[in-house]
Amino acid sequence: MTKDMTTGSSLKIILLFSIPVLLGNLFQQFYNMVDTIIVGRYLGEDALAAVGSTGCIMFLVLGFATGIAQGFGVMISHAFGAKDFRLLKHYVALSLILTVIVSAILTIPTVAASRLFLVWMHTPDNILSMADAYIKVIFAGIILTMLYNVSAGILRGIGDSKTPLYFLIFSSILNVVLDLLFIIVLKAGTAGAAYATIIAQGISAILCFIHMFQQFEILRTTKADYYLDRPGVINMLSIGITMALNYSITAIGTMILQSAVNVFGSSVVASFTAASKVNNIATQTMPTLGTAMATYCGQNLGAGKYDRIFDGMRKGFFICIAAAAIGAAICIFGGEFIVSWFVSNPSDEIFSYAMMYLKTVSWFFLPLAMIFLYRNALQGLGEGLVPMLSGVIELVCRFVAIALLQKPLGYQGICLADPAAWVGAGIPLMITYIIWKSKKIRQHSNSPA
Repeated sequence: MTKDMTTGSSLKIILLFSIPVLLGNLFQQFYNMVDTIIVGRYLGEDALAAVGSTGCIMFLVLGFATGIAQGFGVMISHAFGAKDFRLLKHYVALSLILTVIVSAILTIPTVAASRLFLVWMHTPDNILSMADAYIKVIFAGIILTMLYNVSAGILRGIGDSKTPLYFLIFSSILNVVLDLLFIIVLKAGTAGAAYATIIAQGISAILCFIHMFQQFEILRTTKADYYLDRPGVINMLSIGITMALNYSITAIGTMILQSAVNVFGSSVVASFTAASKVNNIATQTMPTLGTAMATYCGQNLGAGKYDRIFDGMRKGFFICIAAAAIGAAICIFGGEFIVSWFVSNPSDEIFSYAMMYLKTVSWFFLPLAMIFLYRNALQGLGEGLVPMLSGVIELVCRFVAIALLQKPLGYQGICLADPAAWVGAGIPLMITYIIWKSKKIRQHSNSPA
């Protein structure tokens, strides 16, 4: 099940690795979709808006946790590519230790301050309590979310993108059952949807770790592997925190956007929530490519095979073009149909606001795809600073677009904020990779470009 990505056809390896990751990403979206569909249809439009209004806060906190977990996976890929299996086992053990520490640090303040976060974001009063009930439970389960992402990151670091998918499929089915149980049978409201999500993720994480330690001897740790050493902690956290901060900076920009949407009222919030779900589904090929490139670049960096990195990145750019075209087609031609999944008897107003956002952003999917390609590749190559700074650029561009366009254009101006952020962040990342590539070519003159 392990996959050495340092040999063979780069395009074939990237695509074969990406397929299970794509299915996994879609199932993760399925988690959120099931919550949203059941909440919208059984609890009403206000409850849908309540769950949707928490999305950017969840992204801020859970994105930070996910970024750290992905950073741990990058270090696993470096050790695997270098065939240093003793270091590999220590990194696995260190990932678990740091996961427990980081999740404890994140859980306590976020649970305590969840309602305050929602107030700061101008969450409408009629949905504030329902939103708080949902987000508190999600934050209480941060450790379960982190454990799943760490286990998946470890397995992907050694080239296994299939095993995390299998357990995620199981837990996705379980999530549907638990959603129906908590919301329809137990009448637990929006909190019930959150309980279903974290319980399903927790079971997925436990099963993934059991399988990982039973089936992969190179990952099977002993007591001697569990220790905190300064070089190991610095290596793990230098990549993990950089990736985590990048997620959080992007999330802050999303919070600014959500806050701007909230002032238009709960109907627009519900429209934007449904449109955002469509956008997430349509663009799942992009983070999938990013995950594949982080592992691919990480393994080949560990093996010192720069020519393969250059070749893989060229192929990745053409995949970006295809991903952008597919995403735009889904949004433009299937947007209304998918929006109807989330809102029972949607009004013309709901469709109008949702499609305004989808038609606007779909023209700018190529810069978005480039962000995932170059940002993840640079992180896999250990170049974490510029990807983090690109998040700052993304934040600034989104804020400036809202400040300049909201008043004259209204909701249409809000719809242009994401495209402005994608263009602003994508170009510096591409330039940084070109500079890195040129530097390596000069250093390794015998390596083909």
